Parts: sequence; structure tokens; C-alpha cells
Amino acid sequence: MKIIAADVLVTSPGRNFVTLRLTTEDGVTGLGDGTLNGRELAVESYLRHHVAPLLIGRDAGRIEDTWQYLYRGAYWRRGPVTMAAVAAVDTALWDIKAKTAGMPLYQLLGGASRSGALAYGHASGRDVPEILDSVRAHLERGYRAVRIQSGIPGLDSVYGVDGAPGEAPAPVGGHPRPFEEVWDTPAYLRHMPGVFEAVRAEFGPALPLLHDGHHRMTPIQAARLGKDLEPYDLFWLEDVTPAEDPTALRLVRQHTTTPLAIGEVFNSLHDYGPLLGERLIDYVRSAVTHVGGVTAMRKLLDLAAVYGVKSGIHGPADISPVGMAAAIHLDLAVHNFGIQEYAPHSARTLEVFRPSYRFTGGLLHPSDEPGLGVEFDEEVAARFPYEPAYLPVNRLGDGTVHDW
Repeated sequence: MKIIAADVLVTSPGRNFVTLRLTTEDGVTGLGDGTLNGRELAVESYLRHHVAPLLIGRDAGRIEDTWQYLYRGAYWRRGPVTMAAVAAVDTALWDIKAKTAGMPLYQLLGGASRSGALAYGHASGRDVPEILDSVRAHLERGYRAVRIQSGIPGLDSVYGVDGAPGEAPAPVGGHPRPFEEVWDTPAYLRHMPGVFEAVRAEFGPALPLLHDGHHRMTPIQAARLGKDLEPYDLFWLEDVTPAEDPTALRLVRQHTTTPLAIGEVFNSLHDYGPLLGERLIDYVRSAVTHVGGVTAMRKLLDLAAVYGVKSGIHGPADISPVGMAAAIHLDLAVHNFGIQEYAPHSARTLEVFRPSYRFTGGLLHPSDEPGLGVEFDEEVAARFPYEPAYLPVNRLGDGTVHDW
């Protein structure tokens, strides 16, 4: 079970992905996702130059020891680049371990705790009629829960509304600098309650509705929005304030009973300390790819379970099908599952990555193939070389840089 090869593969079938492929001396391969949206080559370099050489000759079965070796042994800990690289290695090792055992990963994690993982899709529109049409389309595709994002009157572009239906925002390529959007928080706060009123009126009280604030509010603004949305019974209100100061959620929690979710930009279990200890959130939102892999995510979810907090693993289209598969295996295994974000990948992406997980009846299932259940076609991937691209930058109307 010694590792004899560690290949770092970068491909851009519609958007950039960083994949680590580990190979053992007996020919078993494992895949890990190291994609960091808009900063992909930083992870690629970290893996290729600082991590891959350390893996050759190591025992692929020593997953915990390898995680600690890469995390503690590097001295410079945490950070999105480091943790995405650690996640790629860790996930690939779990893929190898499960393939060697001849079973799907979720069986190694304790077996299934449910028949499938409830998934939510991204419904959006420039105005209320478009949003209602988008919700209908998601329900027709089988979703049982939807995230609602809306255009704001007076703003030309808003996060979560532009782009292909159901997909997370893609970095914009072909430009030397990021595209700049204009944002107006007061207009947003005035507009969103009416959006949810219309959606509830059309689809009734039972449909789980979610909303992402994308870190754009102050604590008092977030408290106001949470309170204003209480009549519409949201499943959660996500990322209401910038994540650098999680204690800001104390004020939000004091003023609203709307459930709160946060964590997609966190890269360590330690980021959640006061949030879990003080029960300031209801769902953890980290991605397997960004928090350090399957090992770290399982520890985070086990800790969250102690405080009655559930999972809501980040699953946009900039997480590759490898990272998505790892999330679904965890979703099936852990007891404190909440919901899984699911933005389906493009047909071009699925030419490169061939996952066996399936979405039926509103639920995701990872399949029973050994390992993660994802294949990578290197020949097809070579047709899609890396393309420099950026996520947008946000400014207020007076030109002040704001949280995007």
C-alpha cells in the first residue's frame, strides 16, 4: 500500500478544477479535490511542489497520520490553500482505503444512517415572476427544497442570479481584472421580504426555502432581515455577516428565531469554536474540499452533533464531482445530517469527471461502487487547459469595496 505516484491534474471543462490522483504500488488509485475557486494555481503549486514529494513511499493506509503530518508538520497551519491541499490528499487516501476494502466509502464511515440525502437547488430570477418560474422548474426536476436568490431593483447584477440556471456563479475569464458589481444593502433589505411572501403564497408553507446573504450585512442588518423573514419560515438564513468575526452572530441570534447557517469560507474546525459552544448557528456549511477532507469534516460534524447542530455541506459547481461525492458519502453516514447543497455540474464537466452518485426523488445517493465512485478521464481533461478567471469584486454605490 505504499504510494508510488502523486499526480496533480488541472483542467477547465467550463471552470477550473484541481484534482490529485494518488497511485499505490499495487495499482489502486484515489482521487481528491483541491479546487479553490479563483485561486486554483496556488493549490496546484502547493500540491505539486510542497506536498506530492512527501507522499511518495508513504503507507496509503495511514490516513490520520498523514493528515497530522501535513497539518502539524508544515508549521504554517490552516488557510484556504493549505487546507484545500490537505483535503485533496485526505480524500484520495479515503478513496484508496474504500476501494481496497471493496466497499463504498460510507460503509467505512459507519454505514448508512438514511436512505438518501435531502438536496436543495438554486432557484433565482431577476424579479418575482422569474423566481416563481425557477422554483417550478426545480420542483419538476425533483427537488424538495430550494434556495431563493433574487435580483434587486436598481442593481444590474446580483450574486446567485446571473449565470446558467441552477449553477453557482462561475469565475469570469478573458479579462485582466475581476468584474466589479455594485451593491445596495438597504435596497436588498427592503426587497427580500416581499420575495419570500410571494414564494410562500405560490408554493405553500411546506416547501423548505433557504436564502444566502453572502456575508453582506452588518450584525444589526442581519438581525433585521432574520426577523423580517420569520413569517415565511425559512429552513435557514446563510452567511449573514462576514465570517472573520463569528461572534457577530450573537447579536443576530438575540433578535431572530430564523435558523442560521455559516461556514463555507471556513477552513478549520477551530473556526467554529464559539459558534458551536454558544449554539449561535443551526447548520455548519464547510466543504469537504476546503476544511481538510473527509477526516476533518467527520470530526467537525461529530463535534457539531454534541451541540445539536446539523450538517449543510457546501456543494456548489466549483466543488468538483470528486468533492461532491465525498460530501454525499458523509451525508449518508453521519447522524446529524441536515441538508446537502446540490448544483449539478455541466455536461462538459461530466465528460472529465464521471461520478456514480445519483439524484432521485429529491435525494442524493453516493452509489455502492467501491471508494468514492468517481472516475477521472485524463485524456478528455487534457482538452480543457487551465483558463485564468476571477470571481467578481463588490462595491457600494459610492465606490467603497464591499464584501462579495
